[in-house]
Amino acid sequence: MKQFYKSKSLLRLSFLFAVLFSVIVVVNSCKKDDDDEYTDHIVQFEAKIVTGGPTPAPTPPVTGNFKAVVTQVGTAQGTTFNPTGIVWSSGEQFINSSQSQLNLAANANLPYSDSKLIVTIWVDGEVAKSDTVQGSGEKSAAVAHSFLEL
Repeated sequence: MKQFYKSKSLLRLSFLFAVLFSVIVVVNSCKKDDDDEYTDHIVQFEAKIVTGGPTPAPTPPVTGNFKAVVTQVGTAQGTTFNPTGIVWSSGEQFINSSQSQLNLAANANLPYSDSKLIVTIWVDGEVAKSDTVQGSGEKSAAVAHSFLEL
């Protein structure tokens, strides 16, 4: 009879350990799911024309002009045709790093051989990527930034 009692106790004890182990495993696995691997960033796209040219500057001043500016966040693309001025900016926007890829391209007519077209992607107030093209006539510049770490 004592042996039967011991085996019943042992069975109950092993069942208790199995339940306790299962609860611990479930709780630990749920903690890992709560961790968010993606973060929000403040992103700004900017395209700028630096006119350059002769000194003293001619009157009226000759400036370049944008033909198109294209932005892409993830798979969403935006195009602005013929923006006015010599500086174009998207303004600050919150973008989650799950979007992974940011692209900026600009096309402009530049008046002088020392004129420049500069495109820049800013992430969290710092330059993430920048490209400069110099020359006269129609010029294009493009940059891409990825939030994925290789």
